[in-house]
Amino acid sequence: MKAVILCGGKGTRLKEETEYKPKPLVEIGGKPILWHIMKIYSYQGIKDFVLCLGYKGNMIKDYFLKLEEMSNDFVLDLKKNKIYHLSDEDELDVTIHFVDTGDDSMTGARIARIKKYVKMMKIFS
Repeated sequence: MKAVILCGGKGTRLKEETEYKPKPLVEIGGKPILWHIMKIYSYQGIKDFVLCLGYKGNMIKDYFLKLEEMSNDFVLDLKKNKIYHLSDEDELDVTIHFVDTGDDSMTGARIARIKKYVKMMKIFS
């Protein structure tokens, strides 16, 4: 089962926080809201996510690309060009599909743009 999370809005009601970062990256307890949401879902067995990116979506991509190194101790071997992680604190055991759905897209358009990444179930036969 996949969870679709809409991450493309501008978060205008949190203007003080979202002027420089997207709403999903606003921190609570030192971690972004999006991290907390995904952690809760993963505890319930949902470990496959589709993120509908828009406003400052590149910052969300960047956060997850750097998550392992920013959350844990590691050794960087420049000679071998390898990173060795020394611990796995705050590990998220999930798969994430990052889909750019447009900066100014409305909800329906975002959902329409991810349909190829989500297997649709036939409700009515």
